[in-house]
Amino acid sequence: MRVHYLQHVPFEGLGSIGPWLRAAGADVTATRFFEDPRLPSVAELDMLVVMGGPMSVNDEAVLPWLVDEKRFVREAIGQGKPVLGICLGAQLIASALGARVYPNRVKEIGWFPVSAPPVSRADLFQLPSSIEVFHWHGETFDLPPGAVRLASSEGCVNQAFQLGDGVVGLQFHLETTPESAREIVANCRDELVPGPYVQDEGVLLAAGPGKYGAINAVMAVLLAFLTRAAR
Repeated sequence: MRVHYLQHVPFEGLGSIGPWLRAAGADVTATRFFEDPRLPSVAELDMLVVMGGPMSVNDEAVLPWLVDEKRFVREAIGQGKPVLGICLGAQLIASALGARVYPNRVKEIGWFPVSAPPVSRADLFQLPSSIEVFHWHGETFDLPPGAVRLASSEGCVNQAFQLGDGVVGLQFHLETTPESAREIVANCRDELVPGPYVQDEGVLLAAGPGKYGAINAVMAVLLAFLTRAAR
């Protein structure tokens, strides 16, 4: 199984996804746009993972590689590859498919719950009915054409979606580990401006291992769901 991931900044890597892919025997490659924006051939891949980042999908004028990245994501989806987008990655999927990405009415930063209704089809991924997850976003998106909403929160209606049987976008982070949480805080603490859904640094980093274990376990189930045909 050949898995390629797209990384936008050094401090938002694979988190718990990396160990899961290694245990599954995957051949993992990466495009790190902050080092080299060259992309492989989509035909060489079995799965694509698109990570987060502090930039906006609308920043094409200052980050021209976003144009090629969206084309690459759109091509992967068109070729029927499983695609997982996380935070910025979910927004990139939405934008690549023609949906609007724009500032959310509030920022969500920290540990807050999302809720998921029972899915209506057997090919849809079922998230827990309620789970506290790690957020770090100020923008949101309209659902891409044909997508099904999988989860919402009090602060943001579109928290997760699925398109077809193998494309999933998550506005929140299930891959976060204590190490990756500390990294994003160290690099983005200026965004910790008081708000209804913004935790202060101490509260955010005080999360115990149980919280990380719970979200990482859901990520493992989601990865198994997405790779069921690719493995």
